[in-house]
Amino acid sequence: MSSSTTYNSIALRSPSEVMRLDRLGSTFPTRLSFIRILLRRMAKEDWKVLRTHFNINAYGFGCAIYTISTPERTYSLIAFSQYLDPAERMDRVIARAWDATFVLYDGIPSEADIRRLGQEMPKQEAGRYGPKDLVLSRANKSVRLFNHVVKSLSEGNQPDPNIIVEIGYLMRTTAVYANGKFGLADRADYANRPALNPPFQAEMLTVYLIRCFTFDLVEHIARSLNPGDFKPLKDKYKRYLGIGNATGLGMAPFLVNHPALIHNWFHARETALARVRGIARASENKIEQFHALLKKVIRHVAEWNVEDEAQISRIHILRGELQEVMKWKLTAKIKNPWDKFFQRAMEEHALEGQELLLSILIELYPEIVDPLANELSSASEPMVDPNMTIAEVQGLLDNYYDWAFNYDFEDKRTNRFVWYYSDEKLEPRRGERRSDITEIQSIPVAIARDVQSLREDLKDEEADTPIAMFLLRHPNYRNVVCRIQNVAAYPYSELRDNLIGSECRPIDILRAKLAYFGASKFDPKSDLWTRITMYQGAPLPSELTENRDCFFPTLEA
Repeated sequence: MSSSTTYNSIALRSPSEVMRLDRLGSTFPTRLSFIRILLRRMAKEDWKVLRTHFNINAYGFGCAIYTISTPERTYSLIAFSQYLDPAERMDRVIARAWDATFVLYDGIPSEADIRRLGQEMPKQEAGRYGPKDLVLSRANKSVRLFNHVVKSLSEGNQPDPNIIVEIGYLMRTTAVYANGKFGLADRADYANRPALNPPFQAEMLTVYLIRCFTFDLVEHIARSLNPGDFKPLKDKYKRYLGIGNATGLGMAPFLVNHPALIHNWFHARETALARVRGIARASENKIEQFHALLKKVIRHVAEWNVEDEAQISRIHILRGELQEVMKWKLTAKIKNPWDKFFQRAMEEHALEGQELLLSILIELYPEIVDPLANELSSASEPMVDPNMTIAEVQGLLDNYYDWAFNYDFEDKRTNRFVWYYSDEKLEPRRGERRSDITEIQSIPVAIARDVQSLREDLKDEEADTPIAMFLLRHPNYRNVVCRIQNVAAYPYSELRDNLIGSECRPIDILRAKLAYFGASKFDPKSDLWTRITMYQGAPLPSELTENRDCFFPTLEA
């Protein structure tokens, strides 16, 4: 179909269905994921990536700089690689040393900038940064694969593809910081730049350039070991290798703290799905594309291997469901085929099967999906309306927060956990409820409990009293009142679950956010953290204009 693709109006799935943690924890990347948005822009605008500095010794230690030129300006990734004692290598945020540290710099760094960052970057959170420093990150080698690739290339061989598929990355990041942390530039300083306006584009650009660095680093070490026999890593392996990431609880509160932004993300995705479901007929070309994508997804899921028993079971079910979809009847004569397919998946398949079909369907129609990428940002978050009356707030509670009254917070299991900031790393933590966590440390994620408490305290208030008068006496309710006042405008803003109960799995929150980043190969290590892969299948810098497909990548034969 051309850009004239038409679709009928079809209702979006309701927030009460979409914004539950079990479904959010079953999501997959889509065309609207931030990595895909960035790659499309890079290809369209012909961004150029150059390695402008590479002072790395034979052991792989030193400094490298990569510059990327966009139509509007130039950015630089400054990378420092250093020796890491194996005893200090860990994925947790409490680590104090890493194999490599990185800064995305706004422009071309001077010698003084490089010296400054060479002192600060290895300290990470303990360092201090300036307004030209946009993003801070660090990464550790996947030692088994990294060493295997070095050995293979130094001997004139290519690495074992089975090990490449098993691991999928040479390095994994353990943090990617931006937006003013530790003195870094505030997002407001560069959000008006087209290239960095969609959410998390500076962070995603940083990770892409880190990926470039890992290829150069592994080849440099291999060449230094045995220059006579050395062979470079084949492009098909580079293309398949992404960047790993170990992500824990730190990013989970983001989805609670930015209601307008989160609404925009999920409203755009649901709008995309509704548009595709509203298409009356599928052309023969789209039917062929669907089957090709489905076959690719089946191969991708076959390469998705984890150790977590619960996720193993889910993947096993998913593989069977995908084989079932292959048998579903699909012809150009069927009316509303994609709606019928999705309805059938909703009736017959588990949550991961449903959400994966969503990713496939919206992949088929870039012309009606991609423009929604312009709706993902939010200039500001909602504010309290002081003039709204008590009665109006109560009405919103009744209409939009019925889910919050399904929990008994007198039950210790329902009120089990507290979320708080650690003193050392200023990172979110979750622990058993106790008295030594101060109000300043605690993170307001118990929306359901706070809503219940608010409704109880509003009972004795006069209906026509402005909410401002109530908040003067009860300032602790300011956050929850703001959420309630704005939920009609931002219906997808609220995670409709109890985040402090025993049954809450923070990893579901992590997966929802990571899928929107564009992450894949979710590898849960507990209910609190996971490993993922980013940029797997993404084009290399020399291929940016080739429009290479990185949708659910598989290793090329």
